[in-house]
Formats: sequence, structure tokens, C-alpha cells
Amino acid sequence: MIQIFHHGATHGVTGSCHELVYTQSKSVLIDCGIFQGDDYSSHGQNSANADKLAIDFSLDKVQALLVTHTHIDHIGRIPYLFAAGFKGKIYCTQATAKLLPLMLEDALKIGFTRNARLIARVLKKINAHIVAQPYKKWLQLDKDLTINFQPAGHILGSAYIECDIKQGDPKQNINKKPKRVIFSGDLGAPHAPLLASPSSPSRCDTLVLECTYGDKLHKGRQYRRQKLKAIIERCVKDKGAVLIPAFSLGRSQELLYEFEQIIYEYGQTQKEWQGVEIIIDSPLAQKFTQIYRDLKHLWDQEAEQKVNSGRHPLKFEQLLTIDSNENHRRTVAYLRKTARPVIVIAASGMCSGGRIVNYLKALIEDKRTDIIFSGYQARGTTGRAIQKYGNKREYKHGWVEMDHKRYQINAQVHAISGYSAHAGQNDLINFVKDIKDKPKEIRLIHGDEVAKKVLRQQLRSVSPSSVFTIPDR
Repeated sequence: MIQIFHHGATHGVTGSCHELVYTQSKSVLIDCGIFQGDDYSSHGQNSANADKLAIDFSLDKVQALLVTHTHIDHIGRIPYLFAAGFKGKIYCTQATAKLLPLMLEDALKIGFTRNARLIARVLKKINAHIVAQPYKKWLQLDKDLTINFQPAGHILGSAYIECDIKQGDPKQNINKKPKRVIFSGDLGAPHAPLLASPSSPSRCDTLVLECTYGDKLHKGRQYRRQKLKAIIERCVKDKGAVLIPAFSLGRSQELLYEFEQIIYEYGQTQKEWQGVEIIIDSPLAQKFTQIYRDLKHLWDQEAEQKVNSGRHPLKFEQLLTIDSNENHRRTVAYLRKTARPVIVIAASGMCSGGRIVNYLKALIEDKRTDIIFSGYQARGTTGRAIQKYGNKREYKHGWVEMDHKRYQINAQVHAISGYSAHAGQNDLINFVKDIKDKPKEIRLIHGDEVAKKVLRQQLRSVSPSSVFTIPDR
């Protein structure tokens, strides 16, 4: 009897962790991420008392962990998985295998310990269990389960995972077509910078589908770029700062790519643009950007053409990187007391920690400041509060609390969701629509309740024979 249990991402968009039980005594986990904001576990806990790092489910049947991609809400609980007794292999794409140790090292420093020796010991143990797998190559885990990683277009190395489960009774010489269960991970939006769009699978019996933006339609890329350009023009005119809270992996690289294009198009005729400095203040983002450069063979055709023409989409003249904490503090202090056009990309993406918080404290009360949210802000995060209370139409005197102090939101607050790297509603619908042999069941996870319900209603028109499930656990 095949079963699927959800140990996260059922009460929000974070904490992704799903268990596929494919025989009476064997299962695999798909992702093992942390909970962020007010999101909480699927096992009867609420946000007030939940241990967001706990492995609160049995590992008795778990044979292996399959990783869709390396965002922290999909991998952050892996060290705690091993601490709870997990001994299996970690299967992922080749790019994910390179990125995963860097992301976990950073997560351990922030949330667990600064002890370098202990972190090194944990990472050594995890690295010994990683099995890197190329895209589009079926791998037989055992006699009952075969898996395949397909490009998801979300971030470098991201995949949706096809799981073929053997059916029938060999003793009776009955061979049925394997049951195919697919876990979408996080799907990317078509025409996003750098990475090719995901293609739908040929067939599927059960689809576990993310719906982060299941109720939202993304604007086209040209619209997003024009909006970004308009914000930069204001930055140049007012000599203010543009602050972009961004995840170190994926969004930072996409934004750099877009800035290079905008500067290339308009910097030739508008000399003032040549004075705009772009700061990446995240050592982790710098490391990830280098890996993006090293793995150019995974870029899409547009990005390849730029490289072949002699341009460097992720490394250009006006780009400055900040490494040490001392340089970070100096940069924040300098921007607080001077007027100059600058764009700052810094982690974390939801403003609940990381270096972006210091920039916000210094500049959020300055009317010349622009804050751009390029991705989803989970409930209970500082980013969600700024996005909500920075809306001047509803909250004329909005404020946000950071480190127990209130700050007036005088900055202009913008949302450009198309740079989230997440598929929008139409993209999710088209992903299902293009599956030739439609799923018998579609399970909607990784989204707010409204997003799940809206997407379910929309999907019924393209897959009317599917049974739709919104799992609670």
C-alpha cells in the first residue's frame, strides 16, 4: 500500500518534508527543511510551542533522503535528521551536491553553533552520505523504487523528482506499469533569468505540487524589468539606497543578471547610471555566485549567448562585494550619513535575520530609500510586516519592530513577485495541463490556504478527472 505523509509545508510554505511509503516496511523522505515565521509542524503542534527544527516523526522505515533543491526551507533540518538516527544516503543533482554543504554550513553557524570543529564534523558526516545524480537518468534505489531528477528551473540544481514504484506480484508473474509519484519541489517561472524553464513529465499517477503563488499571476519579465528600471531611476535622482532582501541562492544571482542587462541597455546614454554601485553583502551569496559561474553549462540559451558575446552577467564593473563583518558595519554607517545612489542585495530574504536587518535599521526611515521584495514573505517574518505596513494607502504611519525597537517605514516599499523564481498560477496550471497522462491524485502543499483553494479550483478545468487533496499532514 503506497502512502504519503507530510511532515511540513502543510500549514504554510516552509518546512518541506514529505515521506513516501512505497512498501510495508520502506519509505524515502523528500526534503527536510526548517519552518520559518509562523509556519509549524504537521504533527499537532502550533506556532507557539513548536520546535521548528525537531524531527517529530519516526525514521523506522526511512531508507534515504531525496533533495529537490538547497533552499533552507527544504534542507535546513538535515543535521537534525542525522542526530535523530538517520543513516541513509542523500540523493540529489550534481549542482545541489556542490551547493548543499555551503548552505548547511551557514545554517549551522546561525542556528546551532559557531564552533568550527563541530560544524566541520557535522558537514563531513553529511558529505559522506551525499550521492550526486545527473538530470534525466533513472536510478534504481532498490528492487521496488526507481527515481529520476528532472530540471525544475527554480534555482541552480533544482529538480522535481519522479518516483516509480514497482507494482504487481512476481510470484503470480503479474507485471503492472510502475506507479509514478512526482514531487514538484519548487518549480521555476518560465522566462526567468539564467535557467531553462521546467518541462512537464509525460505521465503521473500522484502529483505532490507546490502552490506558493497558486492564487497569483506573475507579471511578464519585460514589465518586471521596467519596474526595476523605474526604481533605479528614482535611486539615481534622489541619491538614495535601494535595499533588496534576497536569498543568497537563486534570487541574488537572477537580480545581478537583470541589473547587468539594465546597465548595459541604459548606461551607454545615461552617464549618471555609471555611478550606481551594486553591493552584494553576503559572503554566502558570493560563494554561490561563483558556483553559478562555474556551472555555466546549466544556464539557458539567452545567458549563454551573452557569455559568448564577451559579457559577464554575474561579474561586471559596478559590482562590489562585502565580505567581513567589519566592512559590513562600515558600509552601513557610510550609507547612513551619505547621499549616493546604491543598490544593496543582502540576506536574509525574509528580513528575520542576516545583514539586511542592519541596512533596514539604518535606512528604513529615510524617504529616499526604496525596499524591493522580490519573493514570498512568510507570515510572522519582518519582511511580511514591512510589506504590509509599508503600504501607504492603508497604513499612513506604518512601523515595524526590529530587535525590540520600532522603526517608522518612510521608505518606499515595492513588490516584484516575478523575481521570486517560483512559478505563478498560470505556470502551475500549464505544468499540469502538459502532462499527457494526467494524475489520478493531485496533492497541494507549500502554500497558504487561500493559494491552495484557488489553485485547486483552477486546476479542475485542466485535469477534471483528478482527485484533489489539501493534506493536513
